Amino acid sequence: MAGFVGVLVSDPWLQNQFTQVELRSLRSQFLSMRDHGCSAGGLKLRDLAAAMSELKIGGGGLSEAERAAFLQESFTNLDDSVDFELFLRVYLKMQGQMGAKSSSSAFLKAATTTLLHTISESEKAAYVAHINSYLEGDGSLKKYLPMDPMTDDLFEKSKDGVLLCKLINVAVPGTIDERAINRKRVLNLWEKNENHTLCLNSAKAIGCTVVNIGTQDLAEGRPHLVLGLISQIIKIQLLADVNLKKTPQLVELVDDSKDVEELMSLPPEKILLRWMNFQLKKGSFKRLITNFSSDVKDGEAYACLLNVLAPEHSSKPSAMTVKDPLQRAKLVLEHADRMGCKRYLTPKDIVEGSPNLNLAFVAHIFQKRNGLSSQMKQISFLEAMSDDAQVSREERMFRLWINSLGISTYINNVFEDLRNGWVLLEAIDKIAPGAVCWKVANKPPIKMPFRKVENCNQVVKIGKQLKFSLVNVAGNDIVQGNKKLILAFLWQLMRYNILQLLKNLRLHSHEKEIADIDILNWANDKVKNSGRYSRMESFKDKNLSSGIFFLDLLSAVEPRVVNWSLVTKGENDEEKKMNASYIISVARKLGCSIFLLPEDILEVNQKMMLTLTASIMYWHLRRPAEDRSVASESENGSSSETISNSTVDDSASESSTDDSGSQ
Repeated sequence: MAGFVGVLVSDPWLQNQFTQVELRSLRSQFLSMRDHGCSAGGLKLRDLAAAMSELKIGGGGLSEAERAAFLQESFTNLDDSVDFELFLRVYLKMQGQMGAKSSSSAFLKAATTTLLHTISESEKAAYVAHINSYLEGDGSLKKYLPMDPMTDDLFEKSKDGVLLCKLINVAVPGTIDERAINRKRVLNLWEKNENHTLCLNSAKAIGCTVVNIGTQDLAEGRPHLVLGLISQIIKIQLLADVNLKKTPQLVELVDDSKDVEELMSLPPEKILLRWMNFQLKKGSFKRLITNFSSDVKDGEAYACLLNVLAPEHSSKPSAMTVKDPLQRAKLVLEHADRMGCKRYLTPKDIVEGSPNLNLAFVAHIFQKRNGLSSQMKQISFLEAMSDDAQVSREERMFRLWINSLGISTYINNVFEDLRNGWVLLEAIDKIAPGAVCWKVANKPPIKMPFRKVENCNQVVKIGKQLKFSLVNVAGNDIVQGNKKLILAFLWQLMRYNILQLLKNLRLHSHEKEIADIDILNWANDKVKNSGRYSRMESFKDKNLSSGIFFLDLLSAVEPRVVNWSLVTKGENDEEKKMNASYIISVARKLGCSIFLLPEDILEVNQKMMLTLTASIMYWHLRRPAEDRSVASESENGSSSETISNSTVDDSASESSTDDSGSQ
């Protein structure tokens, strides 16, 4: 496995304009242009206009004529030969030219958003303070903490992956089995890469978006990528309690069970806004707060909120009576300090309307003192929350899996957010390109119910074309939010994706369809050929609960990845759970993007056992091709089945495969 081998550029500035994912893709495209259709003597500047237009590289909205004119203006000699570094410079300039031509937001989503990357010193300081505070008691991090917010400590000390893995476990305890983290005093490149792989796959498993972040980017400590990842992890931690399951007192915000269902479907940020407005109404605040930026920058809402929640800590003069916004913001933060709230922002950050820091500040106030009644209203909302553990875990897995596909819509609740059919069409388009007829699809916002039914009817129609079992299922069942049918459809969609990807990788299959039995036989053969004796009779084999078979399988595909001194015999529930936790982290460390929980292995859920096994199989079958690719220096970073740095699942198709390992 050559996962730590990155694409290197001699100019450090140029190297820092791209992520490793982008560099691999551009390298592949450059090699393609260089080897095909170029003039005698190699690739020349004059060849680039036609070649880049044909491959739709750089400045996607520019015509070939516009590209040619741009090159003519920018370079004196178009007969100069083009190496990879010059190609990158031309690419950046063309993207800049496209940005000048159009202010479309699509440009901001292009690869050269790195041109615009700056880091917020205020955010860096806040996140350093957060990490110092929450991890200060961890004796194994003495060489990392405390960090100095005025230096680049945060980026330097994240380079071996240990600190980031620890932070993920603070955000969602138990996500990473710390036995799987490489933590010796001096780590080699391989061990650092394993930590970064474990970090990125675990971050994805708690809901972070890690598209276009590779292990090499973390190893280099690229500030905007590290800060962006840390920002997401901390946000997940701070918003963890902003839901009805963790804080049932939130039912006080609504009047009846119908409103409760709506509240349950809202993302945490929206619930936090609703909570804030609920408290502000108690203080007779006149305005409605709709965001954590412009609406709070004058500090008035904060002053009112804190007076409602903690009047005993109010000061004189009152923040409400002060005219200067900066002075008011200062008094607000002093009030919060007396409440025991961590300071995530400065008075200047409030006045400037920093959305990330304001969100963190309000979330921490909610954690410290939410002001909700401990005497909950007796509403039938408990019935709406009575899903069994299995349904809850399946919803979680499918939600994270869909979000990992790279679609435009972020899903907060599978049962609510899929009812208009649009997200399902987007997911299908990622998994079965060309299957969706977009001409007849209705894009949100959709006001007319029959338009939603039209979308869902197309979803069911495509499902039947893909040979899904959809007897007596109609589009309206999805619109109505039928949980059983939605979960059944998503499982079949995920399984289809897994089998198609495995089929595409197994070149010797000669178009033969891959079936569940093929995955089962592959796993048993790998374990047997490695000299071990465990065996899986089926994906519902109760013996799988001990974890021994999966540890044997992981060891068979990569002998060094399992530390057998950490493995238990799996003879009782505690030992089984320890093994299950270790299996999940080792698989992620290897490069499998999976979302299952230890309970899924303990209960031997048939679907999840299939997807976990398929995830390991996919990683193993993909690896030889990648090693050859690295050796020939012709990596195809844009392929749906080739992933940056060999172990990180940044592409939609891979994430869909490996993510299937969880449910």
